[in-house]
Amino acid sequence: MLLENFDAMSKVTIVKGVRGHEPVFKALDLINYKNCLKGVDRVLIKVNFITVKTWETGATTDPIVVEAIIKKLKELALEVFVVESDATMTNADKAFEITGMREMCDRNDVECINLRYVKERVTIFVPDGETLEKITIPRIVHDSAIISAAKLKTHMSTGVTLGMKNMFGLLPDKFKSKYHMRGISKVIVDINSVLKPSLTVIDGFIGMEGRGPVNGKPVQMDVIIAGDDPVATDSIGCRAMGINPHEIIHIRRAYEKALGNINNIGVIGSRLEDIQRVFKKWSL
Repeated sequence: MLLENFDAMSKVTIVKGVRGHEPVFKALDLINYKNCLKGVDRVLIKVNFITVKTWETGATTDPIVVEAIIKKLKELALEVFVVESDATMTNADKAFEITGMREMCDRNDVECINLRYVKERVTIFVPDGETLEKITIPRIVHDSAIISAAKLKTHMSTGVTLGMKNMFGLLPDKFKSKYHMRGISKVIVDINSVLKPSLTVIDGFIGMEGRGPVNGKPVQMDVIIAGDDPVATDSIGCRAMGINPHEIIHIRRAYEKALGNINNIGVIGSRLEDIQRVFKKWSL
């Protein structure tokens, strides 16, 4: 059940608006981002760069969304970095350049970090893991608050790419096929069980349907979805695309492991019905 009130267990904000800073500002204010980051000194904004395609394709995080987050974080005098790691087919440094993310970060005095090349690392054990006993990540990831600046899109392997799937890119390994072989949905649950983002901000200015996360069709949605419960935020992201979150293995399993709510969500801002559109499903 979705509850449009302020007393539900988890709250997710939906803001409909044309591409720009203001919808992101409003979404962060409605979710009380300051309270979510209380006591934090450093924040890593994790973007989605599975490809070097630019924001209008719906494949990668829009720099204007990240810039709006940066501006809000600077009001709190926090140290901010924008991060991504190499993927098997994608060089994160090249993606920073081609997508315009590095130019935007330079204008805002924020450093882009390719996590693959961060040498100081720490190993975290995963209690009651689905498939992993431990993960090794850069120490800066371990020691920082994380904002998952995700995309609203479908995915051929996991059903959807939203906030929780975006956290997979915090693993610094370039060749991530070893994790896919262990069951990517299980790996996503394990990562999120030990690396919970302080905030999830889903960039839905332009989403992607069909053969996501790279080769789908762009869909103009003009929406930002944000929350501090990653399961609840992804659940609303699913419903915005006309997808039942119970059908998405990693979201359902994260809920079953009490990592967040899949139902009983308070929606703040725009109504879910006002932004919903049935996305074409992924296909192999």
